[in-house]
Amino acid sequence: MRFNHVANRLDARHFEAVVTMLKTRLGFVELRRTERAIWLRQPGTNIDLQFSRSETSQRDEDKRRSQISFLSDTPRQDLEALAEWFATRGLEASVGAYSDREFFLDVPAAFVDFVIEAMLPKLAEYGDVAGL
Repeated sequence: MRFNHVANRLDARHFEAVVTMLKTRLGFVELRRTERAIWLRQPGTNIDLQFSRSETSQRDEDKRRSQISFLSDTPRQDLEALAEWFATRGLEASVGAYSDREFFLDVPAAFVDFVIEAMLPKLAEYGDVAGL
């Protein structure tokens, strides 16, 4: 088997807002869409994101441990800009920190089971990895 994509859930009421943010602010392109889900890819990458519409009002208590992660030279500032984007659309958003190098964005009304993480690129330098 080969890795293809990861899937997360978005509140159905805010599904299109999150998709719009990913397309307009982070450059994602739409690969496929059904009534309940969408597949997106950021150019230059080879892993896809699938989002499914969710009607649940329950939010995972430990969703901060489930991230969609991005590399950034200015991770806090980039997430704060996204939080402002959501706020101008009436969605409460907050930025927190795992450390002084890793930060997360939560939009509780929209993100059911994940947060968006941004971290410094050096954290993704894993050195030589056998088999890659």
